[in-house]
Amino acid sequence: MQNDDTGAISAAESPESATAPARKRPKPGERRVQILQALAAMLELPGAERVTTAALAARLDVSEAALYRHFASKAQMFEGLIDFIEQSVFTLVNQIVEREAPGKEQAARIVGLLVQFAEKNPGMTRVMVGDALVFENERLQNRMNQFFDKIEATLRQALRGAAEDSATPTADAQVQASVLTAFVVGRLQRFARSGFRRAPSEHLDSAVALML
Repeated sequence: MQNDDTGAISAAESPESATAPARKRPKPGERRVQILQALAAMLELPGAERVTTAALAARLDVSEAALYRHFASKAQMFEGLIDFIEQSVFTLVNQIVEREAPGKEQAARIVGLLVQFAEKNPGMTRVMVGDALVFENERLQNRMNQFFDKIEATLRQALRGAAEDSATPTADAQVQASVLTAFVVGRLQRFARSGFRRAPSEHLDSAVALML
């Protein structure tokens, strides 16, 4: 699975031999990527909060048994998407933390990153806000809860530096981080439940400035 600087999921390359025009059988790792890409694409469709393995197999033109040769369960497929979300987002969050001093600007950039990632990956947004996980194993939702807990902790750390003049810098940073995290989750929920018509970046800079 490949991603650019904004975390957009892109199709896996499958170069074919110039001397053998017949399509090659994908390697095991490539097939896993194809399955996850197809699942993410199906989650972008209207009313696709719940994707069945039968529908996923039909989209890939393979049997359900073929899916289970690469993933032990559908829950494991969703875990693959969550792995991608975590790796993509936190790699970029860590870059922001390393390059910028703690403060409001750092927090605003982290919020912007999350919103941009969601806009580039609509199907992933349904996973992030839990809409795609309602009928799945509870541990999947717990992982996404932990994802946002970690985001909130990162924002809190960033904002402590901006609240040093306050009599209660830790408490102030905690409140602001909680508000920002709730704002991001709300924007992502609205994006998903509007059928991806309401962009989460709508008036983003002004909204974040009001909260900070």
